[in-house]
Amino acid sequence: MTHNFYAPSLATIYAQAGPLTDLSMYRDHLVCLPATIADLCRVIQGILIPVFWQGADATRQEADHRRGLYARSAAAGLEAILAIDDRPLTIARPLERRLPATSRDYSVLLVALLRHQGVPARSRCGFATYVAPQRYEERWLVEYWDADAHRWTLVDPQMDEAQRTALNVSFDPLDVPRVRCLSSGGAWQRCRSGMLDPTLFGNLEDRGMHAIRCTLIRDLAALNRVEMQPRDRWGLMLPPDEMLNDADIALLDTVAHATVGAVATPSADAVEAIYASDPRLRPPTIEDDRA
Repeated sequence: MTHNFYAPSLATIYAQAGPLTDLSMYRDHLVCLPATIADLCRVIQGILIPVFWQGADATRQEADHRRGLYARSAAAGLEAILAIDDRPLTIARPLERRLPATSRDYSVLLVALLRHQGVPARSRCGFATYVAPQRYEERWLVEYWDADAHRWTLVDPQMDEAQRTALNVSFDPLDVPRVRCLSSGGAWQRCRSGMLDPTLFGNLEDRGMHAIRCTLIRDLAALNRVEMQPRDRWGLMLPPDEMLNDADIALLDTVAHATVGAVATPSADAVEAIYASDPRLRPPTIEDDRA
């Protein structure tokens, strides 16, 4: 697949690094990376290992391996990867020399690499139907703007051949069908309307409307190029469900509408406006977590 991307708003926003996706200090390590989505995903799969997949447990890793786990910035993750094994990134590491990572880390690293190459890309935080039976599991994916098809294409960079086989995934993870990964805004709207059961959404630690609310706010931040970790909580994520008032719910309805609409248009204006409208939607600080 070739990259022939152009849209004025995207060229100036989503093709540029944000505070957590700037890899300019590692440009010498990135100069030889491939340019296709498929090849970039293979590179990432060769240097990361899913921390919650088939017994891969970060607690059993050496300290250097665990250092990059839950790092906010792509640069901090890349620093940890190279600390484990400083060979070119195109060389796949053995499993024991890969950095443990969550779906968010896979997503942010791919977004950082694409933006470094000038490709409009953004992380999206939603709920996948293909990870656990009968549940909507929180999952971070990547959207890149395909100008030839004039659409955002959804990619799951963590989904390698082993996972596709184990999960019986028949679709192409480089073009994930929207029905297989519901956006956080779509989840909020459908659960609010009674179409879906909110207890089916979330992860092992948090389920229900609170989990959807937190994911919704993280997705809004990611659409504004601030890709926080799932463990980060701030602002309107914090109150218990019963403490939200009508104005809070109306604001979250507006966030959901804006984030769902972000798929239909390349413009970032709506998500920028809602993000700026209330400080409770924005993380208070973004710290550089490189060692």
